[in-house]
Amino acid sequence: MTIKTDRRSFIKVSTAAGGGLMLGFTWVACKPEAEHAIALAMPEEWYDVNAFLKIGDTGLVSIMSPNPEIGQNVKTSMPMIVAEELGVDWKDVIVEQAALSKDFDRQVAGGSQSIRKSWDSLRNAGATAREMLISAAAEKMEVDARECTVDKGIISHSSGKSVSFGEVASMASKQEVPTQVSFKDPSAYKIIGTDRRNVDGKNIVQGKPLFGIDTRKEGMMYASVLRPPSFGQTLETFDDSAAKNVKGVTEVIRFGDKIAVLGNSNWAAIKGKKSLKAIWKKGESLENSADHDAAMKQILKNAKGESLRKDGDVAKAFKEADSILDRTYEAPFLPHNCMEPMNFMASVEGEKCYAEGPIQTPEWTQNRIATATGLKPENVEIKLTRMGGGFGRRLYGDFAEEVAQISQKAGVPVQLLFTREDDMTAGTYRPASKYRIQAAVKDGKLTAYKLTEAAMNSNMYGLIAHFFPAGCVDNYEVVAGKVESNITTGAWRAPYTNFLGFAEQSFFDELAAEMKIDPVQLRLDLLENVKGTTDENIEYSGERMQGVIKLAAEKAGWGKAKDGVYQGFSAYYSHNTHVAEVAEVVLEDNKPVVKKVYCAVDCGIVINPLAAKNQIEGGIIDGIGHAMFGDLTFEKGSPSASNFDRYRLIRNIEAPDVEVHFVENVLSPTGLGEPSLPPAGGAVANAIAAATGDRFYKQPFIQYKDVIG
Repeated sequence: MTIKTDRRSFIKVSTAAGGGLMLGFTWVACKPEAEHAIALAMPEEWYDVNAFLKIGDTGLVSIMSPNPEIGQNVKTSMPMIVAEELGVDWKDVIVEQAALSKDFDRQVAGGSQSIRKSWDSLRNAGATAREMLISAAAEKMEVDARECTVDKGIISHSSGKSVSFGEVASMASKQEVPTQVSFKDPSAYKIIGTDRRNVDGKNIVQGKPLFGIDTRKEGMMYASVLRPPSFGQTLETFDDSAAKNVKGVTEVIRFGDKIAVLGNSNWAAIKGKKSLKAIWKKGESLENSADHDAAMKQILKNAKGESLRKDGDVAKAFKEADSILDRTYEAPFLPHNCMEPMNFMASVEGEKCYAEGPIQTPEWTQNRIATATGLKPENVEIKLTRMGGGFGRRLYGDFAEEVAQISQKAGVPVQLLFTREDDMTAGTYRPASKYRIQAAVKDGKLTAYKLTEAAMNSNMYGLIAHFFPAGCVDNYEVVAGKVESNITTGAWRAPYTNFLGFAEQSFFDELAAEMKIDPVQLRLDLLENVKGTTDENIEYSGERMQGVIKLAAEKAGWGKAKDGVYQGFSAYYSHNTHVAEVAEVVLEDNKPVVKKVYCAVDCGIVINPLAAKNQIEGGIIDGIGHAMFGDLTFEKGSPSASNFDRYRLIRNIEAPDVEVHFVENVLSPTGLGEPSLPPAGGAVANAIAAATGDRFYKQPFIQYKDVIG
């Protein structure tokens, strides 16, 4: 079976990917047993139309999913957008995971931006291919292309003539690429806005090899790496004699302050690593969480840090206030704990490297590998696998960089697989942070608001200055300071807002009580002040935020709960999406139990409602679980937990029922993987306060010692 393409497309594709992308295009054609629910026969020939899709002579369409699949279901949703504009029946579509390629923009899974950033390019890919097919069909039928329509893979003319995609695929691949195309009106959508099952669902259930951990390559060895036991330590000397005597161990390699043990099985490599005897040199600082806390408290006390936004005269408003509410909220470090631990496979041969595995940032990782190995970036090929979770941890390709270095030194293909202990102790953690929030009330109105942040290694806090309640209060200030640490920190699902959402929304409930106003009404009133703003720095929409607040309150029956049911409200904007949630709590044996969460979301056009609901439900449960249980401290540079015997996650029985409602509109889609998480902790905290009168200012709400066992 072959792929036919015109010279222009071939040069573009083969030059951009060194031939790899063209090879990637062929795998479905070579695997007629592929598990896809298709109605059309596998083609004898495929015709490449553009980088996003190819069409077979039977009319079967193969669409590339460019972005990494991390569980957010973009491997289904992104091709849906292409298929919609193309005009093909979804049952006649096969989806392929694209490798890293210059043909695609922003091949990143992060910030809930995959759909938002690719919305226009995906539509353009489908619409361009559609116009090329129409042009070819019009030529074949000898009719005017302007009088042709497309539906379910059939191009029809007003005269009654028609041809299928398969009949004109070859001709279409040779058509000139149109410079301008029109997109469908949302009212005509037949695929977008409908429930579509995960294209990998059947293979996942059947345990087919899809994930990085499943990667195999001929001659591949397995590696397990011993790293410094504490942040701030370096390797002095080591004895590998016992490790080399472990059956199956083939080699021990030092690289930097790390030691890799290679074996003919993963178990052999792990046993070999455990047999290593290393002496570690203490660094200048072996950090303790207690010291971090003290340093952050000092920042909050003196309001030291960078001023990110300052409106009006905050100091004057506080001086003239009738009352001041002043609260401090604290959050610990958190590991990511992906179900699939970090792993990657690399094969360095001479001046080239082939790498395959689960990564959220393939291009960044390509450059990291190139730097670590001394290779040219264009000689590093990255193939993407499905990920068993990422949540920000797989933004950082340290594990891919490690395995490339090991392969280069060993001269063989190598798969590096973290153990759970490796995953938790050699992580990139959510930064520990503290927020001090102050509000001034005068004559029953909010006159000033000040937020001061202190975080470990914080470098992404700038965005929070222009979120709610920016623009709602005349006198408003945000100050951010950071404490330097050699503990690696970075993005964790909904960076920074994952905790700030709880802090601010808990604070607003207390503020509402102080002002003797319903907490929902307080938020609605404040948002009146920002509606129609001309301040281009304001990130959110007052109207859209009010819309989700009203919808959530309506669906939950706010203020009308049954006896014994206590409600808590929260609303938050992040990742370009507006979300409001109502949590319901009951007391069982005098302990609060979260029973249900109502969620209203404005994310623009919903591509795949089934997948969208899954993302929202998962974000809420994740947010509740970590707010209630997640805790990690450091003593002398070492984390307090290395496995789930000492680290508490939410359990199935503790997950509440989640009811999701979307604000219907035809605005461009925004993010969904993260926005439902930040408000969740606040909604639960406010519900528990309603039930018990107890306010939480520190996460987790429930200490591990209270629930162990």
